[in-house]
Amino acid sequence: MNKPIIKQVLIVEGRDDTCAVNRAVDAMTIETHGFGMSDEMWQRIDRAYRTTGIIILTDPDRAGENIRTKILERYPDAGQAFLPRDKALKKSNVGVENAKPGDIAEALEKALRNMKSAEEGKGSGNFTAEDMERFGLSGGPGASERRARLGEALGIGYGNGKTFLKRLNAFGITREEFEEKAGEL
Repeated sequence: MNKPIIKQVLIVEGRDDTCAVNRAVDAMTIETHGFGMSDEMWQRIDRAYRTTGIIILTDPDRAGENIRTKILERYPDAGQAFLPRDKALKKSNVGVENAKPGDIAEALEKALRNMKSAEEGKGSGNFTAEDMERFGLSGGPGASERRARLGEALGIGYGNGKTFLKRLNAFGITREEFEEKAGEL
């Protein structure tokens, strides 16, 4: 079976993540080594960002989100791939290295689709707090679980209400796609 080819450079946390990615797709990676981000690593990311583009694929845990945030501060237009926590879990260890190749490929496919939609200006960019409330994504019981399921379906990951709304508006999500997937919850 031919693996999908990803032209963007994937930013991952470590060597085991690179191995897992290579089982799923044909892509180059840059490893952050957790928070051990060297000047040389930042130079490599900078070059990739300016040439092929980058996609951030960090662990679905607090450390992974902190690394993602640090990278996004420098590269706000970076692509973002998200693995749901339950698809990156092995016993009590959470990480990209635990995900199945198909789940990694799916997360990257969604990231590429969202990047293309955002680039083409397809997303409405005008989702509001009222949209979140109308679909039970904030301010009520079960909102967190609904955001997790919708974030997985849309490929934008989990976030609190504020973060989720920001991602809806930044990732090229169309109103039709949002309402279809949210209606399936």
